[in-house]
Amino acid sequence: MVTSHIHLRTLTVRYIAPRHDATTPSTKAPLDSPAACAALCTALLGQEACEVFGLFCLTSKLRLIAYHEVSRGSLDTTVVHPREVFKAALLANAAAVLLAHNHPSGDPTPSADDDIVTRRLVMAGALLGIDVLDHVIVGDRRYVSYKEMGRL
Repeated sequence: MVTSHIHLRTLTVRYIAPRHDATTPSTKAPLDSPAACAALCTALLGQEACEVFGLFCLTSKLRLIAYHEVSRGSLDTTVVHPREVFKAALLANAAAVLLAHNHPSGDPTPSADDDIVTRRLVMAGALLGIDVLDHVIVGDRRYVSYKEMGRL
């Protein structure tokens, strides 16, 4: 995958450049469905041994422009703050974002903490004018989408 980096203290945003390789995400195809987002999340986060929260930054046409690992935690938790999520989105000039994290246990069922974080991030995005399109949780080749559950 061809990437470029912006470093601002400890913030790294990976810009995704087009490449003709079946193993890398496409920047041309829009990420407009929970299944497409889940496939990408599973490829990036599915084998992680600890919980990782990631952010996919999208254009107004829902094309992937950047990925940012917001936080890396322990076996069953990670700390996510709206400031860190939207700092990356603003630097990438994102019109919309997809939130994603993994559950190393293999069970992608959202926890009460997942629900709270999702609500906070949706509200923060609304204030900034950045749409939170979905929050996908992956685990053991399964996924849960807040959009599909009607909880966004």
